Amino acid sequence: MSRKFLLVGLTGSIATGKSTVSEMFRGLGGVILDADLLAREVVEPGEPALAQIAAEFGDGVLKADGTLDRKKLGAVVFGNAERRKRLEQLTHPAIRDRFMRRLSELEAHSFDGIVLWDAPVMIESGGYRDMDKLVVVATDEGTQSSRLCARDGIEAAEAERKIRSQMPVSEKAKLADYVIDNAGDRAATEAQVRDVHAALLRDLAARRAS
Repeated sequence: MSRKFLLVGLTGSIATGKSTVSEMFRGLGGVILDADLLAREVVEPGEPALAQIAAEFGDGVLKADGTLDRKKLGAVVFGNAERRKRLEQLTHPAIRDRFMRRLSELEAHSFDGIVLWDAPVMIESGGYRDMDKLVVVATDEGTQSSRLCARDGIEAAEAERKIRSQMPVSEKAKLADYVIDNAGDRAATEAQVRDVHAALLRDLAARRAS
């Protein structure tokens, strides 16, 4: 393996606090590659994926200025596995290309620390198998539901429907090398992130020594 860094998958489920944990890792010197950010980049005006989406789902998923109307597109694919899979077929190759380009840039600059691939459906897509280590951000379902209600301004029944539409975070945790329980306060989460970051640095050192 030519790269000097440790490639770590960071995932969770809706409203478990993955973005908060991601920023904590960034504060410790980790490089964050954000799947959601890359997903937004590949559907900007002029990008091939945006034209493909419009052709597949109709111009109704575009705003008047030609940008993607994420809310309308989300309404089209939510709860429809076939439509969602088709959307993924249009966007995932472009996201993958950008991801690999960023890894190549880090290799070219001889980066030798921790790189975290922050992606919500990494386990469902099978992409976690390409990681050196996997970190899952978890919380209990009650906390997950209350946070989702507060964040999105929705009722508990709607929050439960969204949670049930995803792979249970408890199942994701079974595949993890490290689990960060984000059900407590910020200080408790920060302590866990520091511990996991230290463990990842030890994993990196052990790989170099092998």
